[in-house]
Amino acid sequence: MQIASMDHLVLTVKSIKKTVHFYRDVLGMKMIRFKKGNTERYGLKYGQMKFNLHETDNEFEPKAKLPTPGSEDFCLISKTPIDDVIKELNDKNIPIEDGPMINPGAMGKIKSIYLRDPDDNLVEIANYLK
Repeated sequence: MQIASMDHLVLTVKSIKKTVHFYRDVLGMKMIRFKKGNTERYGLKYGQMKFNLHETDNEFEPKAKLPTPGSEDFCLISKTPIDDVIKELNDKNIPIEDGPMINPGAMGKIKSIYLRDPDDNLVEIANYLK
């Protein structure tokens, strides 16, 4: 077996509205709506991937064994230079928890910053170094 890439990740959140605001209005992702059966669902699309959103106590089956808001820690690669990301976050009054710093990424070294989303998930935003 050879896994090629990831299609989506499910984020369990306390509030879809607050999550959409953060990822769409702060980080620039596109909110999408889609149906599965008779249920309307929400997601956040970016690049070739998306987050599907499950609201706490209203998750869809199948689901993770312990779906918990604030338990995620992931890295997003930005097309925008990290120094410009920092300026934009500062302009939007979004606190940066750590960084910038150099870290090992999946395909080489990255320059990263860390922040928290509305559920306290740790969100790393990075650029690959050339």
